Amino acid sequence: MTVLDKRGVNEMSTLKSLGVNGRFLAQSTTGVQRYALNVARSIGAVSSQAGGAVSIIAPPSTKNPDIEGLKFEVLGKNSGHIWEQFDLPHYYRGPLLNFCNTAPAVKSNQIVCIHDANVFLAPESYSLRFRAFYKIIQPILARRATKITTVSKFSARQISAALSVKECDIAVLPNGYEHVLSWNSALSDKARSAIDSNSDLRSKHFILVLGSRAKHKNIQLAIDLSAELSKLNLNLIIAGGQSKIFKEEYMKGADNIFNLGYVTDHDLAYLFERALCLVFPSMTEGFGLPVLEAMALGCPVISTDRASLPELCGDAALLASPVRPLEWIKHLQDIVASASLREDLIGRGRERAALFSWNKTALGYMSLL
Repeated sequence: MTVLDKRGVNEMSTLKSLGVNGRFLAQSTTGVQRYALNVARSIGAVSSQAGGAVSIIAPPSTKNPDIEGLKFEVLGKNSGHIWEQFDLPHYYRGPLLNFCNTAPAVKSNQIVCIHDANVFLAPESYSLRFRAFYKIIQPILARRATKITTVSKFSARQISAALSVKECDIAVLPNGYEHVLSWNSALSDKARSAIDSNSDLRSKHFILVLGSRAKHKNIQLAIDLSAELSKLNLNLIIAGGQSKIFKEEYMKGADNIFNLGYVTDHDLAYLFERALCLVFPSMTEGFGLPVLEAMALGCPVISTDRASLPELCGDAALLASPVRPLEWIKHLQDIVASASLREDLIGRGRERAALFSWNKTALGYMSLL
């Protein structure tokens, strides 16, 4: 439950109306949509306690998410970018919160969260159509919006450089961890079945890699370690769906590599609880939500030392260069050899995760209105 402090009451009680861009409700869930849903839930909790008037506005045929404190409204006739650019600003004229990188270009009384500058930093990871649209819309939003927010100081620096916005004018409102508390490993289906049905997975430890096959996710680094993993008697499980915005990448495997594809949140909880560690080798990230989720659920982390990850991890993870495989092998050898190191990482990870709260981020948005 979100506990509303005096600041939150005052900020919400002075706000006559507020809209949340609900286009994300009709999209597949990635870290960006998870951010939007959890911030919206926390804002709804604030609204219900303070008597504010907040609506989540969505395209036709969108399922009502039943968020406490938020009125669900379906407006317009279109969907996708057309709905966002034309229907949404036509039917809703009040202040608007946009949590997923894009927003109506014609509106000025709005806050827009741009999660990263990856379309500028790693354009090869995205389709031509996707990056062309972002390179048109995001500079317009940066000029017109009341405020630009992002999820890390690293992203703020990169967005400042890419979109010519002063870094000091970008509010950093990070992800939170509390959503993982509702995940239940006992309800795992796919992950449990995969492990139970394979004697090799049952008898050996595994390391876990999450994410899409986007080039900047650098999953190939982990795949290329398969021979070294075999020497350590380790398997590699890769979990995560393929988002349509990313180019297809061919990835070859080995006998000790198991690709589960899309898994549910309950499956993720099951995997985090059983993995020797999470390996997160991205070349660039705006935040790195899987790392926070792993730490919150007691899974040790070996993470890239680039982009936002040192900022997120602090001293709660082992860091390695995404272009130096030997550093990853050394960390894995250390974790395999030392149960005390693994337990220390678990403890530090839980403490670190507790610093990141959806409630704090929601109140941060309220303070900007």
